[in-house]
Amino acid sequence: MMLGWGVRARVMLVAVLPMLALAIVLTVFYTSSRLADLDEAHAARGQAFARQLAAASEYAVFTGNRDTLRRLAGAILAESDVLGVTIVDRNGESLAQSGRLDKGIGLPSGVLSGGQLVSTGITLRVIEPILPSTLDLDDGFASVSHRSDPSRQPPVLGNVVLDISRSRVETKRLELLFTGVGAVLLGLIGSLMLASYMSRGVTGPIRQIAQAVKRIGRGDFSERLPEIGGGSLNTLAQGVNEMAAQLASAHEHMQRQVAEATSELRTRKEEAERANLSKSRFLAAASHDLRQPMHALGLFIAELSQQKLDSGGRRLVERIAASAEAMEDLLDSLLDISKLDAGVLQPTVRNFALQPLIERITNERRPSATERGLELRARLTEYWIRSDPVLFQRILGNLVSNAVRYTHEGRILVACRRRGGRLRIEVRDSGVGIAPDAQEIIFQEFVQLENPERSRDKGLGLGLAIVRRLTDLLGHRLEVRSRPGCGSVFAVEVEIAQPDRTEEEEHATQREPGDLAGIRVAIIDDDSLARAGMESLLASWDCEVVAAGDAAELLETLQRQAMPPQLVISDFRLHGSTNGIEAIHSLRERYGQTLPAVLISGDTGPEMLRQAHAERLLLLHKPVRPARLRALLNRLFGAE
Repeated sequence: MMLGWGVRARVMLVAVLPMLALAIVLTVFYTSSRLADLDEAHAARGQAFARQLAAASEYAVFTGNRDTLRRLAGAILAESDVLGVTIVDRNGESLAQSGRLDKGIGLPSGVLSGGQLVSTGITLRVIEPILPSTLDLDDGFASVSHRSDPSRQPPVLGNVVLDISRSRVETKRLELLFTGVGAVLLGLIGSLMLASYMSRGVTGPIRQIAQAVKRIGRGDFSERLPEIGGGSLNTLAQGVNEMAAQLASAHEHMQRQVAEATSELRTRKEEAERANLSKSRFLAAASHDLRQPMHALGLFIAELSQQKLDSGGRRLVERIAASAEAMEDLLDSLLDISKLDAGVLQPTVRNFALQPLIERITNERRPSATERGLELRARLTEYWIRSDPVLFQRILGNLVSNAVRYTHEGRILVACRRRGGRLRIEVRDSGVGIAPDAQEIIFQEFVQLENPERSRDKGLGLGLAIVRRLTDLLGHRLEVRSRPGCGSVFAVEVEIAQPDRTEEEEHATQREPGDLAGIRVAIIDDDSLARAGMESLLASWDCEVVAAGDAAELLETLQRQAMPPQLVISDFRLHGSTNGIEAIHSLRERYGQTLPAVLISGDTGPEMLRQAHAERLLLLHKPVRPARLRALLNRLFGAE
């Protein structure tokens, strides 16, 4: 316990303990000595009274004069503290009694030749024998003197029994005890005062040094101590001052280094930001420029696939479409990353059955797995989950695609496990596995552990980065377990939901895409190639199409034809200062604010994404896949 005490407490203990021990020893010694003296004095007083009465009662006892004995007993009772007295003869018969004797003490059964003391705590009984006196006869004439034989004991005539109160002794005893305790307390107080004075003299400088060290520790390197006492304390104060000076010098040197490093870091940061901004601008421009011809190419391929071709032409069109689709997949991955980083992607969370989504993903990826000699299976599940079905399909689809891509032989399994109120959806593969130190970096952009040559058939390395961003957006837990050569397990935990039968019935009664014939569509696109491709594709779907390079030209054409549009499709970037959003505004001012509109753009920058989201416009990114465009038109016009 003393290990946690401070210096002052220890100094006070050292000063107080010896003085307190000495005061207690001296007080106990002198108090006990004084109490013994009181007891002896009180006993001697009682014996003196008893002996005086015994000497005075000798003749009266010898002659049997009881009156005299009663007078003598009554006279002795007048003395203070005497409670009672009785005179008995040699046979134990009471000759005279005065006062009250303590009944708790019995009378002697016979005569006693010597005195006796008996104490009961509150009463002291003194028993004194009555002895006859001896006389030496010498008449001066006889030649022989008759003297008593000193060896013979005189016969005892009786006993004097005297009870004397000890109350005054006990009172004195208590007074002495209180005096002793008071002396000890005075000694304790005095020693505490002395110890406090001594401790202040010792601990004051130490406390001053400790406070100075604490301020130095908090960064006040200008703190200095004055000269304190002498000896070790002064040496310690000088050492603290030297330490503060050294720390101040080191702190100034470190501040200069930090300032220089911060300045250099700021310069490099600004350079990196400028480089990143230039890269972003370059990527945005390159992405837009790439999407424009890809958009037109996709439209022309879709139109070409609807023509009557021989087997060779059909095979060539399919290969061209596959190549274009691969390019579109890469561009879509970049687009998804841009949307997630821009924060404009708003999930639509609802309850839905998981089994149809798993079946759809495995059916889409099974041909690719079969080509690689892999077995892709999924276990049946009856659970419903709560999430965004479109985004969750993208998460699970990316995990399955990634497993197919990096598994050389064996099988891939999609399975579910329940954990309390959550469902764990796992994608297990027997692929190459992932080292523990690489299980975090695989979720970064453009990271491909098994693709150092950047082979196109292994993607861009954005699939897992999109999975990480989507799970964070939806609040799902993502986990990976893997060892090199032992395969991998990617798991997503989602909340289990109650089945929604209404949603199930609506999904079961949903119609197939309807006929789009006769829908009047207005197209605004300043790129003649893309505009021609869109116009040709919509015409192949039997839509009535009016196309122009800007909003003014389109309005003029619509006025001439007197044909109000049912839908506006506009490119975002147009010649001049007007963009697609402003062009749609001008058409809505003419044909009503409820006119449906679709914005198409190759720009994936966050600013454009936020603008389209704020205007509540349907947004398609180039290259627009014909199937996606047709699904959108069917949702707008063909649902009924």
